[in-house]
Amino acid sequence: MNRLMKVLRSKETRDYFMSTHFWGPVANWAIPIAAISDIQRDPKFISGKMTFALCLYSAMFMRFAIMVQPRNMLLFACHFVNEGAQLTQGCRFIKYHYLSKMEQ
Repeated sequence: MNRLMKVLRSKETRDYFMSTHFWGPVANWAIPIAAISDIQRDPKFISGKMTFALCLYSAMFMRFAIMVQPRNMLLFACHFVNEGAQLTQGCRFIKYHYLSKMEQ
């Protein structure tokens, strides 16, 4: 416990929590949270173009988060979750707009 408090009070920890390396990914979590919350909504409201764009965006930024030095695993986690959420939304879009019409 004492060691943990010492680490939390260190200059390196304060510098990390006051940097864009931390706050950028934290703010970016709004995108996957919104996508996950939209999974319960009617699929007729899903934008196929935006879902595709967000899939590409997250894929590129996952690679960026790994390649940048120092690695930003918080950013990687954010875009990993967003990629999964957007792929889920994309599948729902395709099922609603294309596959359900073929069945009828």
